Amino acid sequence: MPSDSEPKPTPKSEPRSEQGKATQIIHNRRHKDSFGSPYSPVYNTTTYRFPDTASLLDVIEGRTPGNLYTRWGSNPSIRELEQGLACLEEAEDALAFASGMAAISASLFAHGRNGIVCVGDLYGGTQELLTKNFQPLGIPVTFLLQHNPEQLASALSNPGMLVYCETPANPTLAILDIQKLAEQAHARGALLAVDNTFASPINQRPLALDADLTIHSASKFLGGHSDITAGAVMASAKRIKPIALWRKNLGQILAPETAALLSRSLRTLPVRVRQHNENAMKVANAMADHPVIEQVLYPGLPSFPGHASATRQMNGFGGVLTIEIKGGREQAAKVADSLKVFLLATSLGGVESLVSQPCNTSHHSISREDRERRGITDGMLRLSIGLEDASDLIADLNQALNQL
Repeated sequence: MPSDSEPKPTPKSEPRSEQGKATQIIHNRRHKDSFGSPYSPVYNTTTYRFPDTASLLDVIEGRTPGNLYTRWGSNPSIRELEQGLACLEEAEDALAFASGMAAISASLFAHGRNGIVCVGDLYGGTQELLTKNFQPLGIPVTFLLQHNPEQLASALSNPGMLVYCETPANPTLAILDIQKLAEQAHARGALLAVDNTFASPINQRPLALDADLTIHSASKFLGGHSDITAGAVMASAKRIKPIALWRKNLGQILAPETAALLSRSLRTLPVRVRQHNENAMKVANAMADHPVIEQVLYPGLPSFPGHASATRQMNGFGGVLTIEIKGGREQAAKVADSLKVFLLATSLGGVESLVSQPCNTSHHSISREDRERRGITDGMLRLSIGLEDASDLIADLNQALNQL
């Protein structure tokens, strides 16, 4: 939220409702448009005029709500989006960003300057940010491969530190117990931030499990159509306020047009995620016994190491799974190149199915030794399962695998 010298918007959160999540998402931002439109038009403007200086000062000094300058997040299209984002995670407040990495970097700068402890696997871009930007700035960063309570307690040596994790993680889909992490972090005076991109708020709500911040690459499931780049942070107003200052001063705000597109996408998120979940479960089961697949990593499989934890804290198991091809890097690349329905592309969470080889894409900047230490092999293919007919996806995978 803005500082005392900046305009203060009206609260973004709404009281919790007994309505279902889909109903809330569609109706909680109903716009009072003079022409009868049920949703806000795009306010494609950078600045706003005032009738007089007194009115301008009332907004700047926080006596009345209003818009002043879009770079500050002061724009009706952006605010309506943020109200919807807060609703998704049942959060008090939310911020929208120009990208997921913008959301991550602003959150880490705001709450991680006393030290950051990363638990489990991380997106390669996040690791690069921490090792090549944060550590050279003198910010202590510790990487723990798993949640070992003794190791975490030892790493949380200073007050006011931040514990950061992804669950499910990229690309191993490893599951961390959010509630246990939050309990231990809070006992040491630390905060817990969870990257919830892979799960989406439909499948998992970290704030309800006592996390302090939940972060998304909104380019993925929240956007859902591979046509926008955006990020989001949801938290209490107290935790959001310092993040907003970093967003403003680093110029990380998203465009109003992008905010409007993302608001549109949120309205179909529940039905899309349910289909992603269903298709991914079918594909995972179909691939589980294929002779050229070493292993299938998907939280919905009973054989998956984190299945029990995922069942406790998730409402669905998500639309991403990873398969490991026997024979390593070259064989995995051959499978990826032979697919006809799956698109060979980075990213995830869109209506179309995508395949990527982590060693060549998301984790290319990470050394092979570090990847292997984290269980990320060169034979892995990450599959983002879209909304096509599951039978067509399974047939496509089978024809590519059978060429080996």
